Amino acid sequence: MSDTDLFHPVIELPDDVRYERYRRLVGLDDVKSRLRKEAAVLADPDVLTRWAATHHRGLNSNDQAFTLLRDRAPLLVFAGDVGSGKSALAESFGCDLADHLKVPVTLYRLKLSARGTGHVGEMTTLIAEAFATVTREAKLGRGADGRLRGVTILVIDEADALVQSREASQMHHEDRAGVDAFLAGIDDFAGSGIPLLVVMCTNRLAALDPAVRRRAAGIFEFHRPDADQRRAVLADALSGFDLNSDAIDKLVLVTGERTVGQPGFTYSDLTQRLVPSAILEAYPDTALTADHILAIAEDMTATPPFQDRPAT
Repeated sequence: MSDTDLFHPVIELPDDVRYERYRRLVGLDDVKSRLRKEAAVLADPDVLTRWAATHHRGLNSNDQAFTLLRDRAPLLVFAGDVGSGKSALAESFGCDLADHLKVPVTLYRLKLSARGTGHVGEMTTLIAEAFATVTREAKLGRGADGRLRGVTILVIDEADALVQSREASQMHHEDRAGVDAFLAGIDDFAGSGIPLLVVMCTNRLAALDPAVRRRAAGIFEFHRPDADQRRAVLADALSGFDLNSDAIDKLVLVTGERTVGQPGFTYSDLTQRLVPSAILEAYPDTALTADHILAIAEDMTATPPFQDRPAT
């Protein structure tokens, strides 16, 4: 199978389109801050040496604390409800990482075709081929002198379709073998010094194989935006329109939980449904007003939550 069968088109970061997507993910500042640290240390453990030289001069790179950090698998898991920003952040945080480390980032996005068609040995072979491809690219990211020259990120969306828990009673033998192959590949990267990050996105954290969750250097859980986060998203998206703070406050209230058990709007509900719908409703005959967008928000219902249950 060719690379085009395994991956979506490769993307070189930073680029303007994804940097703007990263910027628009307002309300996720804490996640972004933690992600920058985790990603930088996993991609280039030398940043710890430089940090220690400034703040802990008695330490050296061979001390146990640094060894523990270096030996972790370069695996990050983004888990949470639909429309919570997981995939958007996974495909755009490389822009911030590129600026932070001052090196280019190459983004690979695995296709679900890597699961194969169920033939014996097929899924294992495809996963091995995918890892071999990104490994070849990632090795170019460190020069002969050991200096970091680039970082490779592999994003696996809908990860529960690839590495579903082997505890599931109905799991096919081939799927179990595929999970084993994935774990073996991840283990090969741990402590290797190869500047590669594997990011798995899932709506069903409980469905991932426990061994995958244990190996993750970081699990980032995404939730629907709270009132402050909705305010930040709406204020940013509608900043060019003549809407005062009272109008934004009303929108924040309308897009929140309306009754017990009926969740508020997701990030994508706000940015991909509400704001575009309001603008298109006003265009081309009238201006967008607060009453206009409030009426649309009141008629719109939030995306139902995804039920996260273990595989059975």
